[in-house]
Amino acid sequence: MPNAQSATTVRDATEADLADIMDIYNDAVLNTTAIWNDNVVDLANRQDWFAARMARGFPILVAEVDGRLSGYASYGDWRAFEGFRHTVEHSVYVHKNARGHGLGGLLMQALIERAEAGPIHVMVACIEAKNEASIRLHEKLGFRTTGTFLEVGTKFGRWLDLTCMELRVGENG
Repeated sequence: MPNAQSATTVRDATEADLADIMDIYNDAVLNTTAIWNDNVVDLANRQDWFAARMARGFPILVAEVDGRLSGYASYGDWRAFEGFRHTVEHSVYVHKNARGHGLGGLLMQALIERAEAGPIHVMVACIEAKNEASIRLHEKLGFRTTGTFLEVGTKFGRWLDLTCMELRVGENG
């Protein structure tokens, strides 16, 4: 778990990181409403995901704490139509033992910097409406709430609401 003396590094992911990324992702699938999937993924799935992100020039960033991969973030297409090519939707996930120590914010700030440097104009966040910590983090980073869709998904036997937020990252595009 990170502490005041922990050495934290944010860097580009490599294929060697995919097993750890898979573990973080699968924990979120099984135990949170951050991902609205019911099924865990295997390493081949993460390899395909990695290759697709790389082919599109989308970043995948990881945070290491004292040499251990403790979180990751990426963005990809928001909608698969040419008119939306300068808008992305992002994801950020932190290992269950490293949550609440600022890693999500570090990863998000690095991801925003990548978006500002590239052809991105708007970043979109779609967050389970009761995930107040994620919503507050996004607000601190300058995202604004654009609306909430009610009961648009299910997980763990209950309906979930989806809060959508956006950040204009520049005049790119």
